[in-house]
Amino acid sequence: MTAAPLVVAASYGPTGASTRVRVLDWMRFLGLEPVVSTYLGTSNVRPGTLARRPLGVLRAETRLQGLRRGPAPERLLVSRSMGPFTGGRLESSLLRRAGWGVYDFDDALYADRRAGLHRFLGQSAVWARAVAAADLVIAGNVHLAEAAAERNPDVTVIPSCVDPTAYPQKQEYAVGAVPRLVWLGSPSTEGYLASVAPALLQVHRSTGARLLVISAGNRPLGDLDAMVDRVTWAGPRTDALLVEADCGIMPLPDTPFTRGKCAYKLLQYGAAGLPVCASPVGVNAQVVDQLGGCAATDHGAWVDALTGLLTEPAADRRARGRGARRAVEEHYSFGAWRQPFLDALRLPGGVGDPLR
Repeated sequence: MTAAPLVVAASYGPTGASTRVRVLDWMRFLGLEPVVSTYLGTSNVRPGTLARRPLGVLRAETRLQGLRRGPAPERLLVSRSMGPFTGGRLESSLLRRAGWGVYDFDDALYADRRAGLHRFLGQSAVWARAVAAADLVIAGNVHLAEAAAERNPDVTVIPSCVDPTAYPQKQEYAVGAVPRLVWLGSPSTEGYLASVAPALLQVHRSTGARLLVISAGNRPLGDLDAMVDRVTWAGPRTDALLVEADCGIMPLPDTPFTRGKCAYKLLQYGAAGLPVCASPVGVNAQVVDQLGGCAATDHGAWVDALTGLLTEPAADRRARGRGARRAVEEHYSFGAWRQPFLDALRLPGGVGDPLR
């Protein structure tokens, strides 16, 4: 007797951050081969992406209709949404029909308050219906869990985990002639750098520091371009560049959406053994404290924190970096959360596994 297969459904393909981090990385870690359904296999489903692939959209919609009419899956994991036009109705239907339906989300999708069609097809509509329909909701942090609990009492928190062994660990903590800050993220979040641009430029002028931006984007960053070096994100190959930096940064404005962020880039910096500095917004406040980093709330705090991190003795920087790595291993690694994840999906070895 074997466990029923797991079906995974998501809008984004393997290069989409949420699908990769919240689902596919877990599958690789556990050695699972689920049935995976993504909309186009692309990193996003924005209008421009859809417009360039009309036949792909037609095939995707046909496939979704097949899922709607087909047999109910025994185990179903929906990541965020199944497509850009479902309005949450397809997700709700499949989650209710599944033998065990789990909905996972890692952003404040409920904070999408746009009018018009977005009211019926947007992220908040999908989120509300899917959360209410799921047997269990997995939220990426406690702030997201609190929102989900208003619609479904069965909510558990599983953070966006990393595999520390996949990241080379920083060895040299003496700051060179040109200090190096690093920011790693998606093109859609590059705008958050603007909130600390004046502070970064002041640190650049006083210390000569430069900022390495690792992203799939390439848009200008305004005045920051004077201190920015860009590298196109390419998975593990570019993640390995983190060890060349002296400090990882994660600035965030304080909004209903950013309060739901899962601090994933802080965990990546910590896995590489980097000292970190971040805005204490949402779960960032807890994570930066656990990683022994600096929380900065305004211009002066950012300047002071970054200047301090770049000028403190190498031994102190090493202690910060090694402590950050240990904290990630203990609190945010796949190994640390393996059992809760198995339990949540009722996978072999977890609570609710019929073979256990």
